[in-house]
Amino acid sequence: MENPPHIPETTLASARAPLPERMRGFFADDGPLSVSPDFEYRPQQQEMAVRIASALTESRALVVEAGTGVGKSLAYLVPAVLHGLETKRKAVISTHTINLQEQLIDKDIPLVQKVLEENFRAVLMKGRGNYLCPQRLKRALASGPELFTSTDQAELQRLQVWAATTHDGSLSSLDFTPEPRVWAQVCSEAQICTLRTCGPDSGCFYQKVRRQVAEADVVVLNHTLLFTLLSGQDDLSKGGDGFLFPRDFLVIDEAHTLENVAARALGLRLSQAGVRFDLNRLYNPRTRKGMFHMLRHAEGVSHVQGLTDELDDFFHRVGETSKFGPQSNVFRVRRPDLVENTLHNHFLNIERAVKDASEKLENDTARAELLDLGGRVREMRAGVADYLDQALEDHVYWVEKSGREGHSLTLQTAPIDVAAALRALFFEAGKPCVLTSATLSVGEKSDDLAYFRRRVGAEAAEAREIGSPFDYKKQMEIFLVRSMPEPSSPRFEDALETWVAHFLRRSSGRAFVLFTSYRLLQSLAKRMEGFFRREGYRLLLQGTGMPRHQLLQEFRDDISSVLFGTDSFWTGVDVPGEALSNVIVTRLPFAVPDHPLVASRLERIEEEGGNPFMDFSVPEAILKLRQGVGRLIRSKRDRGITVLLDNRVLTKSYGKAFLKALPDAPVTVVDDRELEGK
Repeated sequence: MENPPHIPETTLASARAPLPERMRGFFADDGPLSVSPDFEYRPQQQEMAVRIASALTESRALVVEAGTGVGKSLAYLVPAVLHGLETKRKAVISTHTINLQEQLIDKDIPLVQKVLEENFRAVLMKGRGNYLCPQRLKRALASGPELFTSTDQAELQRLQVWAATTHDGSLSSLDFTPEPRVWAQVCSEAQICTLRTCGPDSGCFYQKVRRQVAEADVVVLNHTLLFTLLSGQDDLSKGGDGFLFPRDFLVIDEAHTLENVAARALGLRLSQAGVRFDLNRLYNPRTRKGMFHMLRHAEGVSHVQGLTDELDDFFHRVGETSKFGPQSNVFRVRRPDLVENTLHNHFLNIERAVKDASEKLENDTARAELLDLGGRVREMRAGVADYLDQALEDHVYWVEKSGREGHSLTLQTAPIDVAAALRALFFEAGKPCVLTSATLSVGEKSDDLAYFRRRVGAEAAEAREIGSPFDYKKQMEIFLVRSMPEPSSPRFEDALETWVAHFLRRSSGRAFVLFTSYRLLQSLAKRMEGFFRREGYRLLLQGTGMPRHQLLQEFRDDISSVLFGTDSFWTGVDVPGEALSNVIVTRLPFAVPDHPLVASRLERIEEEGGNPFMDFSVPEAILKLRQGVGRLIRSKRDRGITVLLDNRVLTKSYGKAFLKALPDAPVTVVDDRELEGK
């Protein structure tokens, strides 16, 4: 790894020194951070802070992988805060998980404020749909039986009591979960909850947050909201050279998720349930409530009833036309006109009814509510037409089924390649933008990160790969099982049961067993019921109704427990200490090639003359494997083993790439003699 440029040791007292110099001093073993009892000098953290300070002061893009234990949050927060304060620019920090947002707001930022002795302002920003709008609540309560059933009215009363005591009006601070149809009538909406209708004296929680965000020095949000704001759906910027604000710069943490979040955000999603949900706000045939009923607009009621009836027939035809595989919930649509667009005229009729009803309304707020719903109907009409015409260029189209017995259908699209869009958003304007994660490298040449940069359009950005401070040679051991059958073998599950049991005994439970398939998870759990009963290890299963955070807490509390998990447990999970002493990977995490988005990306690579397997499937699986294995060692005190029960890392030519990308820990290859105690 290339060493960072030599910069003399300095401290923050050198106020006129360049920011990179000050960062070297700040993170030195005798720097300002050393006063914290939890401080450990980490040259990797120091290097990262210096690199980020240079990128910010030179207004350029930087992609930096910082291994587990570097302390990357502080490494970007300190230079970002100081750069923002000194240049009067707003620091925008985007993360993927709620856990990291809460860590930044509740722990890391207060520490930076204390050490810097700077009273800068930091705000956690959520999408406006998370906030109660008191004006809308007031109107909903006044509408009463015209819009809501008696059950819903009782829920509105509970919201009214909560509104009088809550400090932030955020959905997450509610002590009960409101019905979506009720919350949709009282939360902030872009066309309804505006500065004009919800002024400074209205008590509007979202407008209060907007004012706090405008005055903040640091704004923390998630990737999905970042793309919503970048698309202008909720405009914050009034000119200037920033990303979201007139003068800002961007730090994107957990950047390994950026491509897939962008694909969802830049695509189209139109669900049967979602269309019905919005139509029910105009008129619900079952409850006979809604805006049109309240306004006594018989024509509007009739048109909504007509579309509601046709909607079921339309999606029934979509379902009949979609040839789902026996184990698949997705069907790729390769040609336009999947079914006839029988919804178009119904949508138009409702739009005309909305226009007619709104012109007769004297109440501005009621008119805004109605026109907002009319706008949603217009967007749904355009979405159905674009989907059936396949009007979105370079998108892949598919139908997805969900819900009980797969009866709920969704029309979905996503751009096949988001690199061009992300390049234009983040990397072409010469604005400071930092992307970081613990897992960006797929084992390519050090400091290159070429695969990740190519996927997100950051080819021109500086790249740095900064290793972990952990001593993996002492803290971790990797086991490979040569005698495992390949995953396609009929003997695979028998062998999997045997070897999982063997390595669970070795670690006395205390393990994550990671799967790529929920079917295999369930099958192995059933086969091993007797083993867990005999050994006295508690088995925790993902997908049995217990929320993810509760599963994790149960796992931490029961020291010998074992957790079987799929996709969401490969990343974003932090269990330091002896509770997690063993991570068993049941098979290499190759993406399912029959998902339309994955398949279309593979096809695009082949069309361009590449090798889809080596250029996409292998790198993506390496990233996922690194994330899964990375659950094991979370502190310098952790010790444990990682077991790969997929012998392809030993038998296939690409296996070397997987092994090269793993931590530099001792590797032990075992076979059936290990089971015999030889």
